[in-house]
Amino acid sequence: MRAEISAQSTPPATLRRAITLPLLVFYGLGVTIGAGIYVLVGATAAQAGIYAPASFLVAAFVMLFSAGSFSELSGRFPQSAGEAAYVEGAFRVPSLTVITGGLLLVGGTVSASAIAVGCAGYIATLLSQPMWMIILLAVLASGLIAAWGILESVRFAAVLTLVEILGLIVVVIAGIWHHPNVVLELPSVFPSPSDAPALAAVALTSLIAFFAFIGFDGMVNIIEETENPSRNMPLGIFITLAISTLLYFSVAATAVLLLPLDELASSAAPISLLFEKLTGISPIAITLVAIAATFNGIVIQTILASRVIYGMAQAGRLPKRLAQLNSRTRTPLLATVLVTGCTLILALFFPIAVLAERTSQVVLVVFVLINLSLLRIKWRGDPAPERIFVVPAIVPVIGVITSTAMLVGPFLPYN
Repeated sequence: MRAEISAQSTPPATLRRAITLPLLVFYGLGVTIGAGIYVLVGATAAQAGIYAPASFLVAAFVMLFSAGSFSELSGRFPQSAGEAAYVEGAFRVPSLTVITGGLLLVGGTVSASAIAVGCAGYIATLLSQPMWMIILLAVLASGLIAAWGILESVRFAAVLTLVEILGLIVVVIAGIWHHPNVVLELPSVFPSPSDAPALAAVALTSLIAFFAFIGFDGMVNIIEETENPSRNMPLGIFITLAISTLLYFSVAATAVLLLPLDELASSAAPISLLFEKLTGISPIAITLVAIAATFNGIVIQTILASRVIYGMAQAGRLPKRLAQLNSRTRTPLLATVLVTGCTLILALFFPIAVLAERTSQVVLVVFVLINLSLLRIKWRGDPAPERIFVVPAIVPVIGVITSTAMLVGPFLPYN
Protein backbone atom coordinates (compact mmCIF):
# COMPACT_ATOMS: atom_id res chain seq x y z
CA MET A 1 0.00 0.00 0.00
CA ARG A 2 2.77 2.45 0.92
CA ALA A 3 4.52 1.69 -2.34
CA GLU A 4 1.34 2.45 -4.25
CA ILE A 5 0.82 5.74 -2.44
CA SER A 6 4.42 6.70 -3.03
CA ALA A 7 4.18 5.91 -6.73
CA GLN A 8 0.95 7.85 -7.10
CA SER A 9 2.37 10.89 -5.31
CA THR A 10 5.48 11.08 -7.48
CA PRO A 11 5.01 14.06 -9.83
CA PRO A 12 5.49 13.39 -13.54
CA ALA A 13 8.71 14.51 -15.17
CA THR A 14 8.59 17.96 -16.73
CA LEU A 15 10.87 19.89 -19.07
CA ARG A 16 13.67 21.67 -17.24
CA ARG A 17 13.44 25.50 -17.30
CA ALA A 18 17.17 26.24 -17.38
CA ILE A 19 17.92 28.29 -20.52
CA THR A 20 18.96 31.92 -19.92
CA LEU A 21 18.89 34.69 -22.55
CA PRO A 22 22.59 34.23 -23.53
CA LEU A 23 22.09 30.47 -23.91
CA LEU A 24 18.91 31.10 -25.90
CA VAL A 25 20.77 33.42 -28.29
CA PHE A 26 23.58 30.88 -28.68
CA TYR A 27 20.96 28.23 -29.37
CA GLY A 28 19.35 30.40 -32.04
CA LEU A 29 22.69 31.24 -33.62
CA GLY A 30 23.63 27.58 -33.55
CA VAL A 31 20.49 26.72 -35.53
CA THR A 32 20.96 29.47 -38.10
CA ILE A 33 24.71 29.51 -38.63
CA GLY A 34 25.21 25.73 -38.66
CA ALA A 35 25.02 25.09 -42.39
CA GLY A 36 23.75 28.46 -43.48
CA ILE A 37 27.00 30.17 -44.36
CA TYR A 38 29.56 27.42 -43.96
CA VAL A 39 28.00 25.45 -46.79
CA LEU A 40 25.47 27.56 -48.68
CA VAL A 41 27.67 30.54 -49.57
CA GLY A 42 28.92 28.48 -52.51
CA ALA A 43 25.38 27.54 -53.58
CA THR A 44 24.21 31.17 -53.50
CA ALA A 45 27.26 32.28 -55.49
CA ALA A 46 26.49 29.63 -58.11
CA GLN A 47 23.07 31.20 -58.73
CA ALA A 48 23.47 34.91 -58.04
CA GLY A 49 27.20 35.38 -58.63
CA ILE A 50 28.57 38.60 -57.15
CA TYR A 51 25.05 39.53 -56.00
CA ALA A 52 24.85 36.59 -53.56
CA PRO A 53 25.23 38.89 -50.48
CA ALA A 54 22.12 40.79 -51.56
CA SER A 55 20.12 37.56 -51.52
CA PHE A 56 20.97 37.14 -47.83
CA LEU A 57 19.62 40.64 -47.12
CA VAL A 58 16.39 39.84 -48.99
CA ALA A 59 15.97 36.66 -46.94
CA ALA A 60 16.61 38.60 -43.71
CA PHE A 61 13.96 41.15 -44.68
CA VAL A 62 11.41 38.39 -45.19
CA MET A 63 12.38 36.89 -41.84
CA LEU A 64 12.00 40.19 -39.95
CA PHE A 65 8.20 40.37 -40.11
CA SER A 66 7.66 36.73 -39.30
CA ALA A 67 10.07 37.17 -36.38
CA GLY A 68 7.69 39.79 -34.99
CA SER A 69 4.74 37.43 -35.31
CA PHE A 70 6.64 34.60 -33.63
CA SER A 71 7.65 36.91 -30.79
CA GLU A 72 4.05 37.82 -29.96
CA LEU A 73 2.65 34.32 -30.42
CA SER A 74 5.32 32.82 -28.18
CA GLY A 75 3.97 35.04 -25.39
CA ARG A 76 0.36 34.14 -26.10
CA PHE A 77 1.07 30.39 -26.32
CA PRO A 78 4.26 29.51 -24.38
CA GLN A 79 4.23 25.83 -25.37
CA SER A 80 6.85 23.47 -26.82
CA ALA A 81 4.66 22.66 -29.81
CA GLY A 82 5.37 26.19 -31.04
CA GLU A 83 3.81 26.76 -34.45
CA ALA A 84 1.32 23.90 -34.05
CA ALA A 85 0.09 25.46 -30.80
CA TYR A 86 -0.26 28.86 -32.51
CA VAL A 87 -2.36 27.46 -35.35
CA GLU A 88 -4.46 25.50 -32.85
CA GLY A 89 -5.10 28.62 -30.77
CA ALA A 90 -6.02 30.70 -33.82
CA PHE A 91 -8.18 28.37 -35.91
CA ARG A 92 -9.12 25.56 -33.50
CA VAL A 93 -9.16 23.06 -36.35
CA PRO A 94 -7.44 19.83 -35.25
CA SER A 95 -6.62 18.72 -38.80
CA LEU A 96 -4.85 22.03 -39.54
CA THR A 97 -2.87 21.68 -36.31
CA VAL A 98 -1.72 18.21 -37.30
CA ILE A 99 -0.77 19.45 -40.79
CA THR A 100 1.26 22.29 -39.27
CA GLY A 101 3.00 19.92 -36.89
CA GLY A 102 3.73 17.58 -39.77
CA LEU A 103 5.26 20.42 -41.78
CA LEU A 104 7.41 21.37 -38.80
CA LEU A 105 8.66 17.83 -38.42
CA VAL A 106 9.45 17.58 -42.12
CA GLY A 107 11.18 20.96 -42.12
CA GLY A 108 13.25 20.24 -39.01
CA THR A 109 14.25 16.77 -40.11
CA VAL A 110 15.10 17.77 -43.68
CA SER A 111 17.08 20.72 -42.33
CA ALA A 112 19.06 18.43 -40.03
CA SER A 113 19.73 16.19 -43.03
CA ALA A 114 21.00 19.08 -45.14
CA ILE A 115 23.35 20.15 -42.36
CA ALA A 116 24.55 16.56 -41.95
CA VAL A 117 25.50 16.42 -45.63
CA GLY A 118 27.36 19.72 -45.27
CA CYS A 119 29.15 18.49 -42.16
CA ALA A 120 30.20 15.31 -43.94
CA GLY A 121 31.59 17.38 -46.83
CA TYR A 122 34.00 19.17 -44.49
CA ILE A 123 34.95 15.98 -42.64
CA ALA A 124 35.66 14.28 -45.97
CA THR A 125 38.42 16.84 -46.68
CA LEU A 126 40.30 15.45 -43.67
CA LEU A 127 39.35 11.77 -43.67
CA SER A 128 39.41 9.34 -46.56
CA GLN A 129 36.28 7.51 -45.47
CA PRO A 130 33.11 6.90 -47.50
CA MET A 131 30.56 9.70 -47.25
CA TRP A 132 27.83 7.36 -46.08
CA MET A 133 29.96 6.28 -43.11
CA ILE A 134 30.77 9.88 -42.15
CA ILE A 135 27.09 10.85 -42.36
CA LEU A 136 26.10 7.82 -40.27
CA LEU A 137 28.55 8.61 -37.47
CA ALA A 138 27.74 12.35 -37.45
CA VAL A 139 23.98 11.84 -37.24
CA LEU A 140 24.19 9.15 -34.56
CA ALA A 141 26.56 11.23 -32.44
CA SER A 142 24.28 14.26 -32.71
CA GLY A 143 21.31 12.15 -31.64
CA LEU A 144 23.14 10.98 -28.53
CA ILE A 145 24.01 14.54 -27.54
CA ALA A 146 20.43 15.72 -28.14
CA ALA A 147 19.21 12.96 -25.81
CA TRP A 148 21.76 13.82 -23.12
CA GLY A 149 19.77 16.63 -21.48
CA ILE A 150 18.59 20.09 -22.52
CA LEU A 151 21.01 22.12 -20.38
CA GLU A 152 23.96 19.89 -21.31
CA SER A 153 22.96 19.93 -24.99
CA VAL A 154 22.52 23.70 -25.15
CA ARG A 155 25.76 24.35 -23.26
CA PHE A 156 27.55 22.06 -25.72
CA ALA A 157 25.87 23.90 -28.58
CA ALA A 158 26.80 27.28 -27.08
CA VAL A 159 30.50 26.37 -27.02
CA LEU A 160 30.41 25.21 -30.64
CA THR A 161 28.39 28.27 -31.67
CA LEU A 162 31.02 30.58 -30.16
CA VAL A 163 33.70 28.70 -32.09
CA GLU A 164 31.82 28.93 -35.39
CA ILE A 165 31.14 32.68 -34.95
CA LEU A 166 34.82 33.32 -34.21
CA GLY A 167 35.71 31.32 -37.33
CA LEU A 168 33.55 33.58 -39.51
CA ILE A 169 34.95 36.72 -37.90
CA VAL A 170 38.49 35.50 -38.58
CA VAL A 171 37.64 34.98 -42.26
CA VAL A 172 36.20 38.50 -42.61
CA ILE A 173 39.14 40.11 -40.78
CA ALA A 174 41.58 38.15 -42.94
CA GLY A 175 39.83 39.42 -46.06
CA ILE A 176 40.01 43.06 -44.95
CA TRP A 177 43.60 42.65 -43.69
CA HIS A 178 44.93 41.23 -46.96
CA HIS A 179 42.65 43.28 -49.25
CA PRO A 180 41.80 46.59 -47.51
CA ASN A 181 40.05 47.93 -50.63
CA VAL A 182 37.37 45.22 -50.38
CA VAL A 183 35.29 47.54 -48.20
CA LEU A 184 35.19 50.11 -51.00
CA GLU A 185 33.89 47.43 -53.40
CA LEU A 186 30.82 46.60 -51.30
CA PRO A 187 28.40 48.66 -53.46
CA SER A 188 29.12 46.30 -56.36
CA VAL A 189 27.32 43.40 -54.60
CA PHE A 190 23.99 45.22 -54.98
CA PRO A 191 22.30 44.94 -58.40
CA SER A 192 21.10 48.03 -60.21
CA PRO A 193 17.32 48.60 -59.95
CA SER A 194 17.21 48.58 -63.75
CA ASP A 195 19.04 45.24 -64.10
CA ALA A 196 16.08 42.86 -64.32
CA PRO A 197 18.10 39.61 -64.79
CA ALA A 198 20.25 40.40 -61.75
CA LEU A 199 17.21 41.23 -59.62
CA ALA A 200 15.56 37.98 -60.72
CA ALA A 201 18.71 36.03 -59.80
CA VAL A 202 18.77 37.62 -56.34
CA ALA A 203 15.08 36.87 -55.82
CA LEU A 204 15.51 33.22 -56.80
CA THR A 205 18.69 32.77 -54.78
CA SER A 206 17.03 34.24 -51.70
CA LEU A 207 15.11 30.95 -51.36
CA ILE A 208 18.40 29.15 -50.71
CA ALA A 209 19.65 32.02 -48.54
CA PHE A 210 16.42 31.82 -46.56
CA PHE A 211 17.52 28.39 -45.32
CA ALA A 212 20.46 30.10 -43.65
CA PHE A 213 18.11 32.15 -41.44
CA ILE A 214 15.88 29.35 -40.24
CA GLY A 215 16.37 29.40 -36.50
CA PHE A 216 14.02 31.50 -34.43
CA ASP A 217 11.15 29.19 -35.36
CA GLY A 218 13.17 26.52 -33.56
CA MET A 219 13.83 28.78 -30.60
CA VAL A 220 10.13 28.95 -29.71
CA ASN A 221 10.03 25.17 -29.40
CA ILE A 222 12.23 25.29 -26.29
CA ILE A 223 10.16 28.01 -24.60
CA GLU A 224 9.09 25.65 -21.81
CA GLU A 225 12.78 25.26 -20.99
CA THR A 226 13.54 29.03 -21.11
CA GLU A 227 13.74 31.32 -18.09
CA ASN A 228 11.40 34.35 -18.12
CA PRO A 229 10.15 33.43 -21.63
CA SER A 230 7.85 36.46 -22.14
CA ARG A 231 10.92 38.72 -21.98
CA ASN A 232 13.76 36.50 -23.17
CA MET A 233 12.12 34.88 -26.21
CA PRO A 234 11.42 38.09 -28.21
CA LEU A 235 14.85 39.48 -27.28
CA GLY A 236 16.52 36.23 -28.26
CA ILE A 237 14.73 36.11 -31.61
CA PHE A 238 15.67 39.64 -32.70
CA ILE A 239 19.24 39.47 -31.40
CA THR A 240 19.76 36.20 -33.26
CA LEU A 241 18.37 37.63 -36.50
CA ALA A 242 20.53 40.77 -36.27
CA ILE A 243 23.79 38.92 -35.59
CA SER A 244 23.09 36.32 -38.29
CA THR A 245 22.36 38.98 -40.91
CA LEU A 246 25.56 40.88 -40.17
CA LEU A 247 27.70 37.72 -40.27
CA TYR A 248 26.10 36.33 -43.43
CA PHE A 249 26.38 39.53 -45.43
CA SER A 250 29.99 40.12 -44.35
CA VAL A 251 31.17 36.60 -45.15
CA ALA A 252 29.25 36.36 -48.44
CA ALA A 253 30.59 39.74 -49.59
CA THR A 254 34.15 38.75 -48.67
CA ALA A 255 33.78 35.49 -50.57
CA VAL A 256 32.31 36.83 -53.83
CA LEU A 257 34.64 39.84 -53.98
CA LEU A 258 37.89 37.99 -53.26
CA LEU A 259 37.43 34.53 -54.81
CA PRO A 260 36.85 33.43 -58.41
CA LEU A 261 33.13 32.70 -58.56
CA ASP A 262 33.56 29.37 -60.36
CA GLU A 263 35.87 28.07 -57.61
CA LEU A 264 33.54 29.28 -54.88
CA ALA A 265 30.47 27.76 -56.52
CA SER A 266 32.06 24.35 -57.05
CA SER A 267 33.65 23.97 -53.61
CA ALA A 268 32.19 21.48 -51.08
CA ALA A 269 34.02 23.40 -48.31
CA PRO A 270 33.76 27.07 -49.37
CA ILE A 271 34.84 28.66 -46.08
CA SER A 272 37.98 26.52 -45.94
CA LEU A 273 38.74 27.50 -49.54
CA LEU A 274 38.24 31.18 -48.71
CA PHE A 275 40.51 31.01 -45.66
CA GLU A 276 43.28 29.25 -47.59
CA LYS A 277 43.14 31.69 -50.51
CA LEU A 278 43.18 34.73 -48.23
CA THR A 279 45.93 33.70 -45.84
CA GLY A 280 47.97 31.03 -47.62
CA ILE A 281 47.74 29.05 -44.37
CA SER A 282 46.58 25.44 -44.23
CA PRO A 283 42.78 25.41 -43.90
CA ILE A 284 42.80 22.58 -41.34
CA ALA A 285 41.94 24.88 -38.43
CA ILE A 286 39.03 26.58 -40.17
CA THR A 287 37.86 23.20 -41.49
CA LEU A 288 37.67 21.94 -37.91
CA VAL A 289 35.65 25.04 -37.02
CA ALA A 290 33.31 24.36 -39.94
CA ILE A 291 32.88 20.77 -38.79
CA ALA A 292 32.02 22.02 -35.29
CA ALA A 293 29.56 24.53 -36.76
CA THR A 294 27.73 22.06 -38.95
CA PHE A 295 27.71 19.32 -36.31
CA ASN A 296 26.24 21.85 -33.90
CA GLY A 297 23.47 22.51 -36.42
CA ILE A 298 22.54 18.83 -36.55
CA VAL A 299 22.31 18.65 -32.75
CA ILE A 300 20.09 21.71 -32.47
CA GLN A 301 17.77 20.73 -35.32
CA THR A 302 17.39 17.30 -33.71
CA ILE A 303 16.40 18.96 -30.42
CA LEU A 304 13.96 21.20 -32.30
CA ALA A 305 12.17 18.40 -34.14
CA SER A 306 11.99 16.16 -31.07
CA ARG A 307 10.38 19.00 -29.07
CA VAL A 308 7.76 19.42 -31.78
CA ILE A 309 6.91 15.73 -31.46
CA TYR A 310 6.84 16.04 -27.68
CA GLY A 311 4.56 19.09 -27.75
CA MET A 312 2.10 17.54 -30.20
CA ALA A 313 2.00 14.24 -28.31
CA GLN A 314 1.39 16.07 -25.07
CA ALA A 315 -1.50 17.91 -26.72
CA GLY A 316 -2.98 14.58 -27.89
CA ARG A 317 -2.21 15.08 -31.59
CA LEU A 318 0.31 12.22 -31.64
CA PRO A 319 0.55 9.00 -29.57
CA LYS A 320 1.05 9.84 -25.88
CA ARG A 321 4.06 7.55 -25.74
CA LEU A 322 6.02 10.10 -27.76
CA ALA A 323 5.55 12.64 -24.92
CA GLN A 324 7.20 10.41 -22.32
CA LEU A 325 10.33 11.92 -20.78
CA ASN A 326 13.26 9.98 -19.44
CA SER A 327 13.33 10.43 -15.65
CA ARG A 328 17.09 11.07 -15.59
CA THR A 329 17.74 13.19 -18.69
CA ARG A 330 14.21 14.69 -18.77
CA THR A 331 14.31 14.60 -22.56
CA PRO A 332 11.86 12.83 -24.95
CA LEU A 333 14.09 9.90 -25.87
CA LEU A 334 11.69 8.09 -28.20
CA ALA A 335 10.99 11.29 -30.14
CA THR A 336 14.74 11.96 -30.38
CA VAL A 337 15.39 8.45 -31.73
CA LEU A 338 12.64 8.87 -34.32
CA VAL A 339 14.03 12.19 -35.55
CA THR A 340 17.58 10.82 -35.69
CA GLY A 341 16.49 7.86 -37.80
CA CYS A 342 14.60 9.99 -40.31
CA THR A 343 17.50 12.46 -40.53
CA LEU A 344 19.90 9.67 -41.35
CA ILE A 345 17.74 8.29 -44.16
CA LEU A 346 17.32 11.69 -45.85
CA ALA A 347 21.00 12.64 -45.47
CA LEU A 348 22.13 9.42 -47.11
CA PHE A 349 19.97 9.75 -50.21
CA PHE A 350 19.57 13.46 -51.08
CA PRO A 351 22.07 16.25 -51.99
CA ILE A 352 22.34 19.36 -49.84
CA ALA A 353 20.97 21.85 -52.41
CA VAL A 354 17.75 19.87 -52.79
CA LEU A 355 17.40 19.46 -49.02
CA ALA A 356 17.98 23.18 -48.41
CA GLU A 357 15.40 24.28 -50.98
CA ARG A 358 12.79 21.82 -49.71
CA THR A 359 13.38 22.97 -46.14
CA SER A 360 12.91 26.59 -47.15
CA GLN A 361 9.69 25.83 -49.00
CA VAL A 362 8.21 23.88 -46.09
CA VAL A 363 9.17 26.56 -43.57
CA LEU A 364 7.72 29.33 -45.76
CA VAL A 365 4.37 27.51 -45.83
CA VAL A 366 4.51 27.34 -42.03
CA PHE A 367 5.38 31.06 -41.85
CA VAL A 368 2.32 31.91 -43.94
CA LEU A 369 0.17 29.89 -41.52
CA ILE A 370 1.77 31.54 -38.48
CA ASN A 371 1.24 35.07 -39.75
CA LEU A 372 -2.35 34.20 -40.67
CA SER A 373 -2.80 32.79 -37.16
CA LEU A 374 -1.76 36.06 -35.52
CA LEU A 375 -4.02 38.00 -37.89
CA ARG A 376 -6.92 35.74 -36.99
CA ILE A 377 -6.29 36.23 -33.27
CA LYS A 378 -6.06 40.00 -33.62
CA TRP A 379 -9.17 40.13 -35.83
CA ARG A 380 -11.05 38.10 -33.23
CA GLY A 381 -9.97 40.54 -30.54
CA ASP A 382 -8.37 38.03 -28.19
CA PRO A 383 -6.73 40.03 -25.37
CA ALA A 384 -2.96 39.67 -25.06
CA PRO A 385 -1.56 38.51 -21.71
CA GLU A 386 0.13 41.19 -19.64
CA ARG A 387 3.79 42.05 -20.24
CA ILE A 388 4.20 40.16 -23.53
CA PHE A 389 5.70 41.51 -26.76
CA VAL A 390 2.93 42.76 -29.12
CA VAL A 391 3.20 43.88 -32.77
CA PRO A 392 0.73 45.92 -34.85
CA ALA A 393 -1.51 44.02 -37.28
CA ILE A 394 0.48 45.30 -40.28
CA VAL A 395 3.42 43.10 -39.24
CA PRO A 396 1.70 39.72 -39.87
CA VAL A 397 0.11 41.18 -43.01
CA ILE A 398 3.54 41.96 -44.46
CA GLY A 399 4.74 38.59 -43.14
CA VAL A 400 2.10 36.79 -45.22
CA ILE A 401 2.89 38.83 -48.33
CA THR A 402 6.69 38.44 -48.17
CA SER A 403 6.62 34.74 -47.29
CA THR A 404 4.14 34.01 -50.08
CA ALA A 405 6.19 36.03 -52.58
CA MET A 406 9.36 34.11 -51.75
CA LEU A 407 7.49 30.80 -51.89
CA VAL A 408 5.94 31.32 -55.33
CA GLY A 409 8.84 33.30 -56.83
CA PRO A 410 10.67 30.29 -58.34
CA PHE A 411 7.50 29.25 -60.17
CA LEU A 412 6.90 32.59 -61.91
CA PRO A 413 7.40 32.80 -65.70
CA TYR A 414 10.73 34.66 -65.57
CA ASN A 415 12.26 31.56 -64.01
